[in-house]
Parts: sequence; structure tokens; C-alpha cells
Amino acid sequence: MVLKIISATEAKPGTNIIIDGEPYTVKKIDISKTGKHGAAKCRIEASGIMSSQKKIIAVPGHERFEVPMVDKRKAQVLSLGENVSVMDLESFENFDVPCDEEIRSELEINSNVEYWDVEGRKIVKRKL
Repeated sequence: MVLKIISATEAKPGTNIIIDGEPYTVKKIDISKTGKHGAAKCRIEASGIMSSQKKIIAVPGHERFEVPMVDKRKAQVLSLGENVSVMDLESFENFDVPCDEEIRSELEINSNVEYWDVEGRKIVKRKL
């Protein structure tokens, strides 16, 4: 579910937006002034929420972006493997979540983590 729709000129660093169907976090934005006959141009640098890939796009200032619903929750680690098996601390639901290698190296069984639910996709973001 999309939270809201914003124009490219309303995006600020730290804003989450959807580009090509993937959620990204805006890291830097440059907005050029309008010309005599043209519109403002926005150059947006963003990094992926699910994958750490970087994306740079240039769009007109009136371009619309969807802002995804990001639900940040806490969970307890049950087991470590290719995916991390966790239990939500509010609903006690068990599920497997992907995790970055650098975060996985810090995790232990029974430690608490913060995971993000972005449009129905879950990922472990940090150890608490």
C-alpha cells in the first residue's frame, strides 16, 4: 500500500520513494531552476532499501513518486542460516527474513533486531 504521492521537488534526503517498482531512500537531490520555456529538473541520488544498490536519475520537477509504507518493528532471532529466522516481539509471528552479511556477522541467537516491512517485503536492518 502506497502511503502518498509526492512530486520530485518535494523529495528531501532521507525520503523513501519507489523508482521502477523498487523502494529507495533519497541520499542527495539537486534541483535546477526553471528556464524561460522549461520546467525545473531534479537529479536524485538514491540507495536501495532491499538491496544496497545506488541509482541516479534525472527527472522533471513535476514528476510524481510514490512513497512506500515502511513499518519498522522489533524481533528476536531464533536461528541463523542463509536467511535469519525471527519472531516478531508484538505478534509472536515466526518468519524468515533476508539479511546483509555485515549485519549477520553481528547477530546471535536470542538477540533482538529491527526489521523493516516495506510494501509486504521484510529485511533485517540492524541489531538492537
